[in-house]
This record gives sequence, structure tokens and C-alpha cells, in this order.
Amino acid sequence: MENSETALYLRAKRRVKDLKGFYWHLLAYFIVIPLIIFVNYRTSWEFKWFWFSTIGWGIGVLSHAFSVFWINGILGSNWEAQKIKKFMKQDSFKTRQHGKL
Repeated sequence: MENSETALYLRAKRRVKDLKGFYWHLLAYFIVIPLIIFVNYRTSWEFKWFWFSTIGWGIGVLSHAFSVFWINGILGSNWEAQKIKKFMKQDSFKTRQHGKL
């Protein structure tokens, strides 16, 4: 029992670390991008080069969000554990049925 509690704790700790990393990444994006826009405005507003950083880094933030909320959230270790249990149960049922025939 203690071993499973330790595993749950470690998974929860990893999840919190992933969420914290994403939120720091998002915060940095919302702080730095306005600074980049300001520098672009003050130096050469005719060519709007800030879009390269905004879009490029935005793709990075979106992929980070995808990895934290979609892959770890929906398809993460809980999902894997549930699927493993389901398939083990199905295989166990098939083996018992096959043995009775």
C-alpha cells in the first residue's frame, strides 16, 4: 500500500512541476512579447518584425500547453494505468473463457 501511495505522490509532484513550468513559460511570454513590440515600435515600426517572435514563441507556448494539458492530462499516466488494467482484465477474462472450453 505504501508503494502505491509513493507512486501517486511522485506522479502528483511531477504533474505540479509540469503545470508550474507551463505557467512560468506563459508568464514570460506575456511579459517579453510586449517588450519586443515596444522595441519594434521605437526602432522600425515600418517593418513589423515582432510578429516573428510572437508567432514562433506562441507556437512554443501552445505546444507546451498541449504537452501539459492534453498528453499528461488526458493521455497521461492515469489514462495509461486505466487502459492497462482494462486490457489485463479483458485478457484474464479471455484466458478463463478459453480454459473452460
